[in-house]
Amino acid sequence: MSEAYRSRLSISRGVGRVELRELECFLVLAEELHFGRTGERLYLTQSRVSQLLRALETRIGARLVERTSRRVALTPLGESFLAGLRPAYDALKGTVEEAREAARRVAGRLRVGFQGTADGRVMAAIDAFQRDHPGCAVDITEIPLSDPFGAVHRGEVDTAIVLLPVREPGLTVGPVFSRQRQTLAVSVRHPFADRSSLSAEDLADCPLVAPAGSAPAYWREAQAPAATPGGRPVPRGPLVTTLQEGLTQVAANRGGMLLCRPTADYHGRGDITFVPVTGLPESALGLVRRRDTDTARLRAFAASVAAATEPS
Repeated sequence: MSEAYRSRLSISRGVGRVELRELECFLVLAEELHFGRTGERLYLTQSRVSQLLRALETRIGARLVERTSRRVALTPLGESFLAGLRPAYDALKGTVEEAREAARRVAGRLRVGFQGTADGRVMAAIDAFQRDHPGCAVDITEIPLSDPFGAVHRGEVDTAIVLLPVREPGLTVGPVFSRQRQTLAVSVRHPFADRSSLSAEDLADCPLVAPAGSAPAYWREAQAPAATPGGRPVPRGPLVTTLQEGLTQVAANRGGMLLCRPTADYHGRGDITFVPVTGLPESALGLVRRRDTDTARLRAFAASVAAATEPS
């Protein structure tokens, strides 16, 4: 680690900015009790060692080292400071080494599934993961809207970004992100197209396009409820297996489709309009993986998704 880089690392507290290089210099000097040998170990001149020590003592406000022509010794405050600093510094070094070792283990190939749209935040997470872990290649695969969990259960992908809810006993969920108000996609020819907003009860007047296939019943109900919160039945529209198929049915004016706001914005088109709906639970996305699978790759990717999707 270069001196220029070390000098940029600091710890801010009430005493001001304490440079990591100053602390390291003090720790080595406490071991050697000799400015020349300290400089040799740190590849610094004796004058630079003295400068770093003076800077640290100035920040603390008291002498840590007594230096005479014959000997170098710690002051009582220096002894006390050393006793507190050493375990904290060793713990920090250990944490950095553990992170470096974990990063070295993140290699191979990671297969990531997504439903419908891999938007900007998802792609930012993938880009950040590959930047931080260049030894791990990422395969990106679209999974059917009608089967959100099958590819993960079968091991066809290692992890997937899916619409919530997830109540699968064999899957772990997290992070959860993109909590958004629901919108109803309708054809520009539909009577709802001119509305500025809808209530959940209005869904009783519009057939809903719904996922087909092997998706669990609770999940399909969340994406296309069979009844309004007030108990009014919602007509069933066409069953579809992909998001694009659903949007095509909407454009043909064969029903409406509930979508979160970012998906609606991403798939904006001239023959469909998106109307906000009140009174429904928010839409959300989650990263899922099998409970019996816990690898450094998966943990690192989950961390990248969490960082990329954290609200600003």
